[in-house]
Amino acid sequence: MDPLVLVIFGASGDLAKRKLIPAIYQLYKGNYLPDCFAVLGVSRTDYSDEAFRELIFSESDHLDHKGVSKEDQERFKQSLYYLPVDTSKQSDYAKVKERLAELDKTCLTQGNYLFYLSTPPFLYSIIPAHLAAYGLSNEHKGWKRLVVEKPFGYDSASAAKLNSELQQHFEEDQIYRIDHYLGKETVQNLLVTRFANGIFEPLWNRNYISHIEITSAEKLGVGRRGGYYDKSGALRDMLQNHLLQIVAHVAMEPPISADARSIRNEKLKLFQSIRPIKEEEVPDFVIRGQYTPSVIRGKEVLGYRDAEGVLEESKTETYVAMKFFIDNWRWAGVPFFVRTGKRLPTKVTEVVINFKSPPHSPFAGEAGMVHKNNQLIMRIQPNEGLAMRFGMKVPGAGFKVKDVQMDFHYSELTDAHIPEAYERLLLDGIKGDATLYARGDSVEAAWAFVDPIIKAWENDPSIKLYGYPAGTWGPNVADEMMEENFTWRNPCKNLTGFDDFCEL
Repeated sequence: MDPLVLVIFGASGDLAKRKLIPAIYQLYKGNYLPDCFAVLGVSRTDYSDEAFRELIFSESDHLDHKGVSKEDQERFKQSLYYLPVDTSKQSDYAKVKERLAELDKTCLTQGNYLFYLSTPPFLYSIIPAHLAAYGLSNEHKGWKRLVVEKPFGYDSASAAKLNSELQQHFEEDQIYRIDHYLGKETVQNLLVTRFANGIFEPLWNRNYISHIEITSAEKLGVGRRGGYYDKSGALRDMLQNHLLQIVAHVAMEPPISADARSIRNEKLKLFQSIRPIKEEEVPDFVIRGQYTPSVIRGKEVLGYRDAEGVLEESKTETYVAMKFFIDNWRWAGVPFFVRTGKRLPTKVTEVVINFKSPPHSPFAGEAGMVHKNNQLIMRIQPNEGLAMRFGMKVPGAGFKVKDVQMDFHYSELTDAHIPEAYERLLLDGIKGDATLYARGDSVEAAWAFVDPIIKAWENDPSIKLYGYPAGTWGPNVADEMMEENFTWRNPCKNLTGFDDFCEL
């Protein structure tokens, strides 16, 4: 693996402390990093190298030192460096260039730099421009890569503008737009489940699947993030990026190979195939909701509008449910139902493939017949794994059919280390593998689908915002969106908890 300097802009911030440095440390523990590497934190706060090391390493409670000797801990600690600069001031980037040249000499990193923008979004176009002004984007000596955190734009126009600004200074294959959902093993396993198993792929189409559900529920509310969330909402915060990426993994065509270009090409085709929801159609295809005060297990819970930083008459959605179609040969006529929300009964993300019923059932008239459609449940978090739901005969006289399930849990792979999302994505960025990063044209295509919904909510005050008590599964009207004989699967935190019993 190539030596490198990982440069974290915004290194004194929360993301670097909680996620980035711990992920790099885990890679170090697993011997995934090259012998010659360094981490350079860049931010406004005036730290020395040693003060930064104490803050981010010695005093951190986010690092797991199990299995790491004192000598190796010290070696990692000494690979951390810091440079205080004004990231919005171009002339300060002369200091960045000078410090990187020093690290190339002392750490033998050969001019390979991975720049990570862990900063407020308004700096996403400023920092790359300043880097380029000092020649830190060209690859005459060593490679240069730029990792950009979400949100990538606020709507279709701003995403296109940001893409254009970034591509003025970095080539597209140097830009890595991170979506931590794509780093989850179970999201990646959606592709393996489909394309590596002959029992699934022949059935993965409109001939055998009645509908597909994707649920991403959060148990918590907005907490102290009300000021940020009130300018975003569930549609922008979750559906436009995370959940549409899951849709792509579930519905895309088989790629020619497992390389980044092939997989990302198929994702783009999928996004371009989603049938647009016109502004006037939004009330029929999209439900938005906002959680209201409630009592959960005897404890009073505040409503969204009571949260710190939220406007008193806010119409920002904390819940969104959507129905849409994909207009291609594989999925013509198959409805996709996607929902996400805060203050729902449990934290869970899963995909449910609902298969069609047999064309004729000889057991339909049997007493006690409770058999439902076959389902394949692919759990992304928590209790990660797969469950298959199907009908079996109950022992005894007659043909009474009972729903049963087979399941597989990732936890059963006790010998396997399942990396955290940021571990996997950072390692891929270091290796130059962009498979699990979003490409610019796909980001714009996803925004193009979401834009008419945002505009409809902004332009048509008659579109309703439904309240739902905190701790419930959202507005009841979301059930009316489902077609005849379809119902949402309200999942438990445990993968195998079906309708008969559920511990929330």
